[in-house]
Amino acid sequence: MLVYVLNQHGKPLMPCKPRKARKLLEQGKANVFQRTPFTIQLKYGSSGYTQPVSLGVDAGTKHIGLSATTEGRVLFEGEVQLRTDIQKLLSARRALRSARRHRKTRYRKQRFLNRKKEKGWLAPSIQNKVDMHVKVINNVHQILPIVNLTIEVAQFDIQKIKNPSISGDLYQKGDQLGFWNVREYVFFRDKHLCQHCKGKTNDKILNVHHIESRQTGGDGPDNLLTLCETCHNQIHQEGKEHLFTRKHASFRDATQMTVMRWFIHREVKELYPHVKLSYGFQTKNTRIHHGLNKSHRVDARCISGNPLATLESATYLFRQVRKNNRQLHKMTIAKGGYRKNNKAERFVKGFQLFDKVDFEGVECIVFGRRKTGYFDLRKLDGTCVHKSASFRKLRVVEKASTLLVQII
Repeated sequence: MLVYVLNQHGKPLMPCKPRKARKLLEQGKANVFQRTPFTIQLKYGSSGYTQPVSLGVDAGTKHIGLSATTEGRVLFEGEVQLRTDIQKLLSARRALRSARRHRKTRYRKQRFLNRKKEKGWLAPSIQNKVDMHVKVINNVHQILPIVNLTIEVAQFDIQKIKNPSISGDLYQKGDQLGFWNVREYVFFRDKHLCQHCKGKTNDKILNVHHIESRQTGGDGPDNLLTLCETCHNQIHQEGKEHLFTRKHASFRDATQMTVMRWFIHREVKELYPHVKLSYGFQTKNTRIHHGLNKSHRVDARCISGNPLATLESATYLFRQVRKNNRQLHKMTIAKGGYRKNNKAERFVKGFQLFDKVDFEGVECIVFGRRKTGYFDLRKLDGTCVHKSASFRKLRVVEKASTLLVQII
């Protein structure tokens, strides 16, 4: 394990062993800057000796791999779990606002002048991931003297994945060529036949069914299915919406990565001009050539240019969480025609959601709380420590943050 060191001006130096850091703290020559990853800041001037450190970043839509290495040592290694709930939350917010607008301002005139998007606009779910890539790269630069920065990006040809023999003007002639809309294409694809009963109900009225929720699956043909009205109503009434599975895997992650790559590169380059790009086939070749296991952290180590460096630091797991729940009322209407407040108290017995606490010698995180002072405690990987621990047995180790971190 290594302790990261900053000079008296906040500039990163080479990390040291815990024994040396303990002596500096005991002698009053350093202060604790942050607890995880454990970093100290010197109170006196130092020679400022550093070695060239390379940072490899395995960019992704759900995980980010990080590895900072020298020629023979791994100084920092970790994995970041990104948020995947933003699209669903935005869809829920849109539904709540629409319902409230219908109740409160039913006759309000429509407004169309507020829908213009700025140049370079990204969907919030993608923008959040771009911002998190920049944030974690900046965090590593704050504790280590990074000289070389390499980011692995990827570009996916979705049409080529679907049809390997595609070429030329076939890219302009998709499956829906010649159809007025998606609905007409789905009926033609399914031969105007209910895909559940195969016409046994003799219902001539056909509907288009979403295999996955419209919020998460979208309105693409791969997420749509032809059902007769009888089967469609029956499936929704009995709660069997997930009875069907998609014929083809979703290409959302591939599409997002294709969009994100240049935005990540552009924003990082403004902060660190020494950034370089790498590609997945290079990482794969390096990993196989040296006989390494597949993981985001190992990929990042290969990207850094030192795949055989010895791991000397602790391995960190980061997880991104939401900061606030801004929903004011519950969806269900209580007796009397009013809606209950959805906003819970921020602090319960001095503890808040996502605080890192010590429970009987085990460090864990608050993932749930009750007004009576009992808390749901878990590890970042989802391991349950205690489902109902009393506040009397807890001690705050680190305050809540949108980027939780734990040694694994």
